[in-house]
Amino acid sequence: MSSTPRPASRPPRTGRRLRRAFGARHEPLVRPVDRARARAWLLATVGALLALALGTAAALLSYHATAPQADSDRLRLHRVDAVVLTLPDHDSATGGRFGGGYGNRVDVEASWTYPDGHPHTGTVQAPRSSVAGSVVPVWVDPAGAVSDPPTNRATLAVSAACTGAGGLLALLALLTLALRLRLHTLDRRSDEDWSRDWARLEPLWSGRAGHRQDD
Repeated sequence: MSSTPRPASRPPRTGRRLRRAFGARHEPLVRPVDRARARAWLLATVGALLALALGTAAALLSYHATAPQADSDRLRLHRVDAVVLTLPDHDSATGGRFGGGYGNRVDVEASWTYPDGHPHTGTVQAPRSSVAGSVVPVWVDPAGAVSDPPTNRATLAVSAACTGAGGLLALLALLTLALRLRLHTLDRRSDEDWSRDWARLEPLWSGRAGHRQDD
């Protein structure tokens, strides 16, 4: 009993592009412009992988560069309770040292004791619903001056990821633009080659060359 031969499986697309880009010069249907187009796609793929690696490296470097300072701030700064002294006019509360007047927080005058019971008075942010005598938590430095809160690890990770993603998107945009320009140039070259070949072969194919010889 004879068995029907199974058709050979087609090689993967990447393998076909590699052979078309760097080999298979004996194949009659593979033109130089086809090899150039395959090389453009392969270079774009390699560039995208490199861009991914660079974006990841940028994110890791950004995280490790800012993490020590954030850890130092968490050890250096302290959270204390401040007592609200006076409230601004909520309807006209805009600006201020901490950007009061937006969202649900405003700048108010408050007092706190730190370090070692030393009294301090300054402007802090408090909820709009605060009244005189309310207690709001604030972050202060070793001298007792109000400070921005320290950055936690989760915020650092998100910021580093955004840095890496931004760099990756920028590199991918440049690669995409370069690939589109290259493919457009190759398509135009292919059309020009086809026009020259057709101008040379069409008289023979249509028989017009023989008619000219007869004339």
